[in-house]
Amino acid sequence: MLIGLLSDTHIPNHVAALPAQLKEAFRGVDLILHAGDIYNIATLDELEGIAPIIAAEGDDDPYRTASDKRVKSKHFLTVEGVTIWLAHSWWDFWPFRSRQELRRLSPQQDSVPDVLVFGHSHEAKLEKREDLLLVNPGSPTFPYYKHELGTVGLLTIDSGKAEAQIIQLR
Repeated sequence: MLIGLLSDTHIPNHVAALPAQLKEAFRGVDLILHAGDIYNIATLDELEGIAPIIAAEGDDDPYRTASDKRVKSKHFLTVEGVTIWLAHSWWDFWPFRSRQELRRLSPQQDSVPDVLVFGHSHEAKLEKREDLLLVNPGSPTFPYYKHELGTVGLLTIDSGKAEAQIIQLR
């Protein structure tokens, strides 16, 4: 399974629309995870034209966006044996020193994540901590709070294993 990852689109406050390059990067994805600061429901609708989407509520998302059925403060999902947690900010999971310490945040006490997907900083991050994969796809529209093309992520799940990559849009 191929999952497209993005965060911090800030549409239409900082850019008018999603960049065309994003659609190319997400060609063939089966699901899209948006890690918040969406701003506009039309952005979710446009992404849903590519693949089904779920999103985390960002700290700047207006009520109308945050109350959309695709948006929750956090999502906990299992895809092909891989447990993925999605939230807007790293701080939604902090503090933790190990994957097992995240058990206290789990809606099911027997579940710990294999992958944490988050945004908020506008900086792409890909890190492996023990057996936990941390992915911040950055922002495709407002990276490092600059008006330029940014980044998205791709998460590949195969045989119960997850691998991620960051894609610089050009």
